[in-house]
Amino acid sequence: MTNIVTESYNTIGQASTAEFRDKGSKFIANAFPVSSVDDFKKNLENIRKLHPRATHHCFAYRIGTDKNLFRVSDDGEPSGTAGKPILGQIDSKELTDTLIIVSRYFGGTLLGVPGLINAYKMAASMALQVTPVLRKDIETIYKLHFDYTRMNEVMRIVKHRSARIVSQELQLFCEIIIAMPVKSAVITLNDLTEVQGVEYKKVS
Repeated sequence: MTNIVTESYNTIGQASTAEFRDKGSKFIANAFPVSSVDDFKKNLENIRKLHPRATHHCFAYRIGTDKNLFRVSDDGEPSGTAGKPILGQIDSKELTDTLIIVSRYFGGTLLGVPGLINAYKMAASMALQVTPVLRKDIETIYKLHFDYTRMNEVMRIVKHRSARIVSQELQLFCEIIIAMPVKSAVITLNDLTEVQGVEYKKVS
């Protein structure tokens, strides 16, 4: 995918599950919001424990606001019949930070390549249909340093500009880390610059 600078991204709001059947085979799709490869590993481990008798646990995920981190797995199915169709459903909704695992219980009848592609695609699609899509702002992180007497002014700007506090250390001299939407970062920093004694540094 091309790397396009954007101010927001789509992801799913919560985990969901759906089931698709074809010729005796059962395909159970589980969709999860994830933010790291570790999240993916934990969810895959949990699904394998939940469905220990499934013959395959195929998956696809896309992670990151730039959408460049992704992986697909056919887990023993014919190449290209599972992981890619699952990822295709994630991409069709322009999602990121999203994982879908499809566990298959073999029903005794071979579905063939077209049948497998359709089954994994349908299972993934059905799981996404029952979870809300959320549009989130891409954020940038800054560390603020200021005198305690400026606390009210700083907090008023943070709240007004829809920034959120990641951490704070409030003493005679205060240090807080805030995450602010990229789309409003310039105007937020301009507001903070007008408060006497406020220093800020970009973290990420």
